[in-house]
Amino acid sequence: MANEMVLAALVQQARDEGAAMTTLRGLIEEASALGAHRALEALGLADEHADRDVRELRGLLKAWRDVRSSALKALAGWLARMLLALLVLGLTVRLGAWGLGPWSRGA
Repeated sequence: MANEMVLAALVQQARDEGAAMTTLRGLIEEASALGAHRALEALGLADEHADRDVRELRGLLKAWRDVRSSALKALAGWLARMLLALLVLGLTVRLGAWGLGPWSRGA
């Protein structure tokens, strides 16, 4: 927000000194394009293959998120099954099946 205020103040100052608004807009657009190009170069995205690279990276990121989500769901399912199996085993022993529980000794 501060940068926008500085830019607005500079444009107003140039207007007050007699610069034409079309000239100022052209100057701002060219400076913006140059800054954007420099930023893309700094990121390594200034070549003709950059759009394809970004699409591929987005695809890989989506695939990673899908795999992670599926893995977490599978892990949660396995944990739930293991807990249920332990519960059933505990109940089986507690109720005296296989002669291991407390009630099986009195028989």
